[in-house]
Amino acid sequence: MAIRLGDEAPDFTAETTEGTVNFHEWLGDSWGVLFSHPKDYTPVCTTELGMAAKLKPEFDKRDVKVIGLSVDPLDAHEGWAKDIEETQGSAVNFPMIADADKKVADLYDMIHPNASDTMTVRSVYVVGPDKTVKLMLTYPASTGRNFLMSC
Repeated sequence: MAIRLGDEAPDFTAETTEGTVNFHEWLGDSWGVLFSHPKDYTPVCTTELGMAAKLKPEFDKRDVKVIGLSVDPLDAHEGWAKDIEETQGSAVNFPMIADADKKVADLYDMIHPNASDTMTVRSVYVVGPDKTVKLMLTYPASTGRNFLMSC
């Protein structure tokens, strides 16, 4: 069943670069931005995660929590975070979900049925403090994203 605007955002528990996260509990009474990227170490994704890290103080001012996702494992995320800091001049300061089993990607319908099943499409979900989906953007992995325009 597809997620629709106004639906309760599916809850999940996942390993992240900041430890285990239960999504609804992690959100608390805050707004949330959950976004996926196709694969670690890709140039466009590297720049957008660097930008998200630079924008985090602005999200914090607005009580918005940011969390990223790809189907790469945790050790790849940890190595990539070092690369992002080195190349983008900003350390990743939000959790990145390691979704190697594609549990969260499947829950949020982030795997395009006619494309690779080993990477997620580019998706952005804005979730309100009431845990309902307020906005959804999804487009092919082959399409770049300007993080400023996505959120």
